[in-house]
Amino acid sequence: MSEWSSERRAPPWWPANEPWPPVHRRHRWRAHRSRFVRRAGAAFTLLFVLVALGLERVLSWIAAVVSGSAGPLRLSPALAPIALGVALVVLLFAMRRLARPMADIVGAANRVADGDFSVRLPEHGPPSLRTTARAFNSMTTRLEAQELQRRNLMADIAHELRTPLTVIQGRLEGLIDGVYARDEARLGEVLNDTRMLARLVDDLQTLASAESGALALRREPTDLGVLVHEVVGGLASAAAEHQISVEVEAAKDLPLVDVDPLRVREVITNLLANALRHTPAGGKVKVAAASEPQSVVITVSDSGSGIAPADLPKIFDRFYKGQGSEGSGLGLTISRNLVEAHGGEIRAESEPGRGTTMLVKLPLTQD
Repeated sequence: MSEWSSERRAPPWWPANEPWPPVHRRHRWRAHRSRFVRRAGAAFTLLFVLVALGLERVLSWIAAVVSGSAGPLRLSPALAPIALGVALVVLLFAMRRLARPMADIVGAANRVADGDFSVRLPEHGPPSLRTTARAFNSMTTRLEAQELQRRNLMADIAHELRTPLTVIQGRLEGLIDGVYARDEARLGEVLNDTRMLARLVDDLQTLASAESGALALRREPTDLGVLVHEVVGGLASAAAEHQISVEVEAAKDLPLVDVDPLRVREVITNLLANALRHTPAGGKVKVAAASEPQSVVITVSDSGSGIAPADLPKIFDRFYKGQGSEGSGLGLTISRNLVEAHGGEIRAESEPGRGTTMLVKLPLTQD
């Protein structure tokens, strides 16, 4: 026996509400199920006795009424076997209809509590239990999908962090070993790599805050037309470098919108940067802002190659990158969460070979 398994006391890191030594999850949920079956059996046995006594008295009274000697309800030894038989049939029927499905639900719930999200319940029994089993299966299906998504997310985060860290480590080792000259150009490359890593960490923090509902929005009345012009002006040099013309079309009578201007600026910047990245030289990008009865709609359209229909539903997923895409794959995911945090909506429209249009709809006031 190993030293770990022979310990009588739980280690300091062991959860206080978990038994020690640990019980195998399958044995644990079987024990819970057996305990439930024993308790249910005792309850049904009591029900059986009560039903038998009640039926025997009722049958005795009916027999007395038929014979013309009706009186107080009393026990009749002659009718006791009939009452016991009827009660036994009722008990067996009730146990078949209720006990087994309930035991399955209890056992499956304990398996889910132990982290086994692959369990599914057979949908049988009374309508109420079938509905419960169907809802339980739907819950475990979603939990299993979320668990898989969590694991994939952790793997993706590790991969995205490993890449810039490996580059930084290689550059620094080259500088120390004398492979690279210790000049400003090499140090600038290391600095750019650290900035890229810092931006990735900031993106992950923003995404985590937005998805958990902990993102603090500093709302104030904002002119989105002015905000659009500022974002376009900030990326004008990048557009000129790639020989892409950017057109701005913002209505002059746009109403003020109650939003966090820094977060909305981040959304528009992400969308415009994506449009510039996927538009070839000599192409055109258009940014427009228009008002609707209860909202303001911002659109960013490009003349790029567009998005394939199979890829269009995935573009807002974490770390998703289309063919030839650069970056961390978090920009659109963060944009969607920021827009939804404002009570708005964002969607994409695209046709292969005819460009892509991103639409952001923000309500005028906070809901």
